[in-house]
Amino acid sequence: MKEQEYTLTIFTENKPGIFHRVIGIITRRHINIESVTASTSSIDGIHKIVILIRIDKERVRKLIAQIDKQVDVLKAFYYDNEDIVYQEIALYKIPTSQFYNGNGVENLIREHNARILRIEQEYIVVEKTGHESETEALLEEFKSKGIFEFIRSGRVAIVKPMEQLNNYLKSIEK
Repeated sequence: MKEQEYTLTIFTENKPGIFHRVIGIITRRHINIESVTASTSSIDGIHKIVILIRIDKERVRKLIAQIDKQVDVLKAFYYDNEDIVYQEIALYKIPTSQFYNGNGVENLIREHNARILRIEQEYIVVEKTGHESETEALLEEFKSKGIFEFIRSGRVAIVKPMEQLNNYLKSIEK
């Protein structure tokens, strides 16, 4: 089967060790994690872990079934990119001197719909929100002009249809 990108959303109780167990299930299967993000969810007391991986459909089904069996995991789902709305955030620290050389960097920031977060004497911090390809494109532009630091968050995703966890919780209440 062909490998493709899947976004896993795993809803858990906020218990010590659950994050480590979920990551362990994935890495024991020699699956590379492209990005991971964790936060509270829209439901009090429930946390959401979002993991980006590249594997085939059969393996993702087995992986989700294994994650679902974990104590403290309420429910796990997987999605194709077409089923979700997602973004990442990237921060770039560039030399302030780049702004002294005309409008090049200023125009880059505008063209990429980025924004300046902080201006210091030695550096400027720029923020860009978008898909990985968009944040990478701005990184490549900054590399050619000079950059001190770069970091990108993991994927943050929301499902296009109504959140399946709500439907799942309603079904087990009955």
